[in-house]
Amino acid sequence: MLYFDNAATTPMRPCALEAMLPFLSENFYNPSSVYGSARKVRAAIDDARGAVASAIGANPDEIFFTSGGTESNNHALKGLPAKHIITTAAEHHAVLYVCKHLEKLGCEVTYLPTDNEGTIRADDLAAAIRPDTSLVSIISANNEVGTISPIAKFSEITNQAGIPLHTDAVQMVGNVPLDVKKLGVQMLSLSAHKFGGPKGVGALYVKKGTPLFPLILGGAQERNRRAGTENVAGIIGMSAALSEAIAEIPTELPRITALRDELIKKILQIPHTCLNGARENRLPGNVNISFRFIEGESLLLHLDMQNCCASTGSACSSGALEPSHVLMALGLSHELANGALRFSLGAQNTSDDIENLMNILTPAVEKLRNLSPLYDDFLKTSEHRR
Repeated sequence: MLYFDNAATTPMRPCALEAMLPFLSENFYNPSSVYGSARKVRAAIDDARGAVASAIGANPDEIFFTSGGTESNNHALKGLPAKHIITTAAEHHAVLYVCKHLEKLGCEVTYLPTDNEGTIRADDLAAAIRPDTSLVSIISANNEVGTISPIAKFSEITNQAGIPLHTDAVQMVGNVPLDVKKLGVQMLSLSAHKFGGPKGVGALYVKKGTPLFPLILGGAQERNRRAGTENVAGIIGMSAALSEAIAEIPTELPRITALRDELIKKILQIPHTCLNGARENRLPGNVNISFRFIEGESLLLHLDMQNCCASTGSACSSGALEPSHVLMALGLSHELANGALRFSLGAQNTSDDIENLMNILTPAVEKLRNLSPLYDDFLKTSEHRR
């Protein structure tokens, strides 16, 4: 198996599984109960909260556990009374669909455009702010093309205007150094399975003093911000995985960045390919390439038959017939957007994996192009011009 879809999910770290197992067996107690065994479970959650907070430069009482990045994003956008929200055209659907929902309820939303690399201009953000703007939500690093946003620069604008800034940092946390105080944000979303933790658990950072109403009602858990018995094992596994991921950043960040650059260089040697997103200012493991004259879905199936995993974009949009909204926001044509593949590298990938991938990818592209009437027309036109 050649796995190049770490932006969709990552294999669970052994340390996370080991940390979880006792809370799936003997330490099964409800952390809201008052007897001694339950209090030990509560103490473990408190320790995990402290570990997650430390990993992003927050205080423990600013961390609220959720079911993942989607819930965290929903809570951030729905938890504030909003008349006007500013976001971007290239957000994850967990933000865009919430904004569309809020529009139906009477909230106005401004969708900032991106440049052809997926970057938002600070001047556009400043110009979009209105007296009734209630919230700004801008993704930290795009999940499809990997472009990293200048969140700290944006927070200078929003803080000066007295407007809360939320960022979806699901692709950032655990992969690059991140400090919420330096970013200057009021809210930040993260998800455990993007850095080797279990699925179905995440967290929302909420800066102390930010007025956020609960999204889920029913109990007093998470200091009345998120009702429901905690996913104890998931929380413990997340904190263990995140602590290990943060400790590995000094060595893994340059290693994976070098692998990314190696893969980009090799793929771009295939004719009629182009890199999507920023060349330098991008996530260490993200490679998004458009292959002209072929459908990305067809290429993906060819790779799958060779036991190689990649993606045509966000896993949350898998099966959608429309071109990626992110690539369209960057100004790509339908043809190039439909011919895009995302390869995302992680801790398990090596240079040998890249070599093996290229041995599969290059002939697959050639085969599909030979079957493409668009490519045939292109060759005939090129021959005629000569």
